[in-house]
Amino acid sequence: MSELSFDEMLEQSFKTIHGGDVLEGEVISVKENQAVLNIGAKQDGILTSSEYSNTPVDLTTVISVGDTLTVKVVKVNDGEGQTIVSYKRLAAEKANKRLEEAFENKEVLKAPVVQILKGGLSVDVEGGRVFIPASLISDTFEKDLDKYLNQEIEFVITECNPRKRRIIGDRKQLLVAQKEEAKKKLFETIEVGQTVTGTVKNVVDFGAFVDIGGADGLLHISEMSWGRIGNPKKVFKAGDEVTAFIKEINGEKIALSLKFEDQNPWNNAEEKFAKGNVVKGTIARMTDFGAFVELEPGVDALLHVSQIAKHHVEKPSDELKVGEEIEAMIVDFNEEDKKISLSIKALLPDEEESTEETADEVAEDEAVEAVEETTEDAE
Repeated sequence: MSELSFDEMLEQSFKTIHGGDVLEGEVISVKENQAVLNIGAKQDGILTSSEYSNTPVDLTTVISVGDTLTVKVVKVNDGEGQTIVSYKRLAAEKANKRLEEAFENKEVLKAPVVQILKGGLSVDVEGGRVFIPASLISDTFEKDLDKYLNQEIEFVITECNPRKRRIIGDRKQLLVAQKEEAKKKLFETIEVGQTVTGTVKNVVDFGAFVDIGGADGLLHISEMSWGRIGNPKKVFKAGDEVTAFIKEINGEKIALSLKFEDQNPWNNAEEKFAKGNVVKGTIARMTDFGAFVELEPGVDALLHVSQIAKHHVEKPSDELKVGEEIEAMIVDFNEEDKKISLSIKALLPDEEESTEETADEVAEDEAVEAVEETTEDAE
């Protein structure tokens, strides 16, 4: 039996490789855009930066001489006697398998957003890319997608076709399901009269919608204060924290109120606004028959036009203006109907009336004298 030469033994020591083989190779040199691996074959394996990752990368920052990498043979001979290997393709195959399993099992995945694309987000799952369309990112309209960059989000895969590079994720359905569960728990625990704390979501002309943890409650403008609220947007803004109580539950509709009974301004009103008390207030609004005076938030009193002055007043605006502070006497108090009547005239000294009468008499006498003088001259 003939002995093998050294060259023949060396030749036999090299493994035979084929395209698609998965091998382990040791990095023997590395540059910015290319690494050379000993893959146990006649030729070394060449790993370019483009076959390492889909994103531009300096190979010297991610691998070092002596590292062992599992790679896939792309070309046994690229025409120049080199064997081209890929790291990213093998990683992508593993990732695709992982994504297919997650799709079949309806698994909830959590992964970082690595890129903002036109119309959605690109999420990295162990080297595989999942596209989440803008319409499936949230259960509300999202104008600014940039805030998601580098953030980890949860989602499920609703479509998985790696061959066509079409792997679609859905975050919206998770949020909807979470909110439905939170709403169910909320309605199992809340009751009328209960105090709750929530966050203002939206403010409209007639009130504010408050998220109380699972459902929105409406805080109507009439329930925002014991006093008058002209414009809810001047009182509340989105993001404000509100502590209110549940006034009514009607199906899935929740009515909230800030008019806590212990803060009711009509408490002890009989003492504060007893007949004969002198009070101060601000003119809130006027009508032809009188002015309404705010004594304190939630307590208005009527100042009838006949009680504004001792002289005749045609209309309240002739003597008063909205926002003016006045002092008046309470001349009537009806706690049951929550009605209070005021009088400025009752505080005016009697001299005012006599002074008015004297002035009228003088004016009348002067007119008579003038008529008499005119008659005498005519004669």
